[in-house]
Amino acid sequence: MAKLKLGVIFGGMSTEHDVSITSGTSVIKNLDKDKYEVYPIYIDKEGKWYEYSKNVDKIDILQVGEEIQEKILILNPIEYLQECDVIFPVLHGLYGEDGTIQGMLELLKIPYIGCKVLGSSICMDKAYAKIVFEQAGINQAKYIYVKKEKDGFVYVDNKFNEKQCSLEEISEITEKELAYPVFVKPSNSGSSVGINKAHNKEELIEAIKYAGEFDKKILIEQNINGREVECAVLGNEDVKVSCVGEILPAEDFYTFDAKYKNAESRVVIPAEIPESISDEIRKTAVKAYKTADCKGLSRVDFFIENNTNRVIINEINTLPGFTQISMYPKLWESMGLSYAKLLDKLVELALE
Repeated sequence: MAKLKLGVIFGGMSTEHDVSITSGTSVIKNLDKDKYEVYPIYIDKEGKWYEYSKNVDKIDILQVGEEIQEKILILNPIEYLQECDVIFPVLHGLYGEDGTIQGMLELLKIPYIGCKVLGSSICMDKAYAKIVFEQAGINQAKYIYVKKEKDGFVYVDNKFNEKQCSLEEISEITEKELAYPVFVKPSNSGSSVGINKAHNKEELIEAIKYAGEFDKKILIEQNINGREVECAVLGNEDVKVSCVGEILPAEDFYTFDAKYKNAESRVVIPAEIPESISDEIRKTAVKAYKTADCKGLSRVDFFIENNTNRVIINEINTLPGFTQISMYPKLWESMGLSYAKLLDKLVELALE
């Protein structure tokens, strides 16, 4: 029986380039080489496409910060992709998780793993995901939406009315609508890149400026005092959901360094929470997944608020971290689905 030609794309032009290399090489390492003829495709930070020329049987998992050395420039990426039966875009962040590469693969009529164009673009843009969740009646943190423009900043109210504002005025609106501390986030970013926690007006203004370096859309979000939990969703129409896992960050919140560089950060699977709360989280994860038109896979992140035990959605990651220590594969492993079998299932879902 002929092997399935599986293209694995990793790297990319987003701020999560280095994380994507770790995820991509981890996927390649764990694919069943008896089933798949693997085409490793690396995109550098400038957007150039390369064939990762190292023997696929000898590819090791590269750590965050390690670079691809053995590569051959792909002169015609379209033709190269068309050689594949299915594509796994292991690309985190912009140009990989936001519907752009999904749209290209749709035009080329090549099956691919993961969410389609709409689901990818909704979930990548935190501001618009908020609007969708709000319409579905899913609990979430209170927030303010701000846009950075050439002449300064614009406040966008909940009716989408826009008002040009100074940072001083935005801080006044924030203090009126929310309470410190608040989180300031680029709307289109991942791995906690560009995010800061602000405890006062001065920190807020600096955090808005910093977030504006990563995206023109900025969210200012009410801090939730609570436990951070996540669950994994798998499927197209017939959706399965994993148990719930809890994150115990080594820092004040789950920063980029806490995720990838601080060995003190850890996860607990399954989370030590009441069954009723676990059931609510799992049910809400499926609702959010379907509300955002997700397909294939996603990791849905929540808070359990202290004192009230209220379940509050944080975000959906349509291409979560895919290292062997990442939450998504570890959640399924705890349910009896190994990393390699999970990859097989994702390929099946892509070909449906």
